[in-house]
Amino acid sequence: MTLPTDPAANLAELIRCPSVTPAEGNALSVLSGMLKAFDCTVERPVFSDEDTPDVENLYARLSGNGPHLMFAGHTDVVPPGDEAAWTHPPFEAVVANGEMYGRGAVDMKGGIACFVAALARYVERHGRPRGSVSFLITGDEEGPAINGTVKLLEWAAARGESWDAAIVGEPTNPEKLGDMIKIGRRGSLSGRITVTGTQGHVAYPHLADNPVRGMVALLDALLSPPLDEGTEDFQATNLEITTVDVGNKATNVIPAKASATFNIRFNDSWSAESLQAEIHNRLDRAAEENRLRPGREEPAAFDLEWLGRASPVFLTRDEKLIDTLSASVEVVTGSRPGLSTSGGTSDARFIKDYCPVVEFGLVGQTMHMVDERVAVADLETLTQIYLRFLEDWFA
Repeated sequence: MTLPTDPAANLAELIRCPSVTPAEGNALSVLSGMLKAFDCTVERPVFSDEDTPDVENLYARLSGNGPHLMFAGHTDVVPPGDEAAWTHPPFEAVVANGEMYGRGAVDMKGGIACFVAALARYVERHGRPRGSVSFLITGDEEGPAINGTVKLLEWAAARGESWDAAIVGEPTNPEKLGDMIKIGRRGSLSGRITVTGTQGHVAYPHLADNPVRGMVALLDALLSPPLDEGTEDFQATNLEITTVDVGNKATNVIPAKASATFNIRFNDSWSAESLQAEIHNRLDRAAEENRLRPGREEPAAFDLEWLGRASPVFLTRDEKLIDTLSASVEVVTGSRPGLSTSGGTSDARFIKDYCPVVEFGLVGQTMHMVDERVAVADLETLTQIYLRFLEDWFA
């Protein structure tokens, strides 16, 4: 059987699978075929949960005696949007001017295609590694992340799997391949504030309580002063108001209720619990100091609801993992990558509870965009970096 050593060919096969979350789209079947070509064992558990779609995932392993390296990623992709706006169809993997177009080209079927090619080349040159390599691939990273990596990790660990290190193949490089390795991520916390007033006529404000007055004061308290100024390893904690809603289409009616949602990306100055306490304190003080209408004695009343689960901040300090990958990048590209904790969240936030984890993949400039695309030359370069890493890791 021909080994899948060509990353561009691997990626083209994966792009042609329309695996928009939560659909498998045949992507895991295609990936299974590639991995079985060099004798990986492959399992595809399906996980379910209330009020969320079932999701099929993949766990594959090439077993050996020695350290166990995990490569993690996802084959699900975001919707393509207006397909007519694409220069080339989003699920056809057209190559034009040295670039391959397609949804998932960089986020993150490209990373998977390159790691498969790198491991296939390793096996072709050296045989089985002096250790184990596993693929932990979900179909739920771009969705609610309920039936994906979290459950796949639990499932694998319950079967006796353990890992010494992990690489997540997300597109980490901002400008050119080799710019950046992600060694941690800020945490994420979301909430919703609801202020309840009394609906009334705008001409008779003394008969109503306007919740918008209270909401403005509460939001101002969240935004100022800044939560911190950043730390040695992380940029400053950032709170953004993402929606403000009153559901009022009339211009002459004081609304009965106002709500707002916010998201905080926080650094290692905080835990989710300490940050929640700070938000409560700020809102309580602002509510006590403000009224829904002038002359009213009662403070503005509000409800605070925390949305979803908080993502904790984390930082990887494993020198072997970071130094080996950094050296591999430098050997192939000629430049030493920066180490960063910037950006949003990824499934690394779940993997860090099982083993040290870093992220390194393609250039992410076109991810989630119309005309998502990757330079074919970058696919070869990333494959060479992953191959060099495997050779040094298992040396």
